[in-house]
Amino acid sequence: MAGSEQHHTLALPSFDAPVRLAIVVSPYYRDIADALVAGARGVAAQVGAEVEVIEMPGALEIAPAIAICERGQGFDGYVALGCVIRGETTHYDTVCNDSSRALTLLGLQGTCIGNGILTVEHRDQAVVRAEPEGQNKGGGAAAAALHLIALRRKLAAPRGQIGFRTDEHLTKGEGTLL
Repeated sequence: MAGSEQHHTLALPSFDAPVRLAIVVSPYYRDIADALVAGARGVAAQVGAEVEVIEMPGALEIAPAIAICERGQGFDGYVALGCVIRGETTHYDTVCNDSSRALTLLGLQGTCIGNGILTVEHRDQAVVRAEPEGQNKGGGAAAAALHLIALRRKLAAPRGQIGFRTDEHLTKGEGTLL
């Protein structure tokens, strides 16, 4: 059983500049979503990140919401939270696979996302995973997003600076590619 195993957890990164984090959550199962958000907020607070919570109707809407926010809201990263509990139809498989795939594709495009969408067989599994005092999967997803933000800040050129430098830089003799 995964709950009884010991896992190594990386220390949270530190940041020189403020971090703006969006928690995009589906409150379909409100109590589980609230516990996930509490865990994510707690981890974000440990590094002084500013947090905004955005609610979407279901897990399938989380990735499109993140994509919309990424196009102009100034967030450094995202925490995707929700819960999908197996039912009697194949809808469970579709929602689990498609929401995960969409988040992965956004991540491969450079969006910093921690995936905390629970995919479980029954409610009891979700409760244990969601509780901040339990497995704290919301906090784990926030930590993942923060690690990705730190990596991007360490290795990547600042956002929006692709191509040649502006005319202002050219007049100073700095006409080089970024």
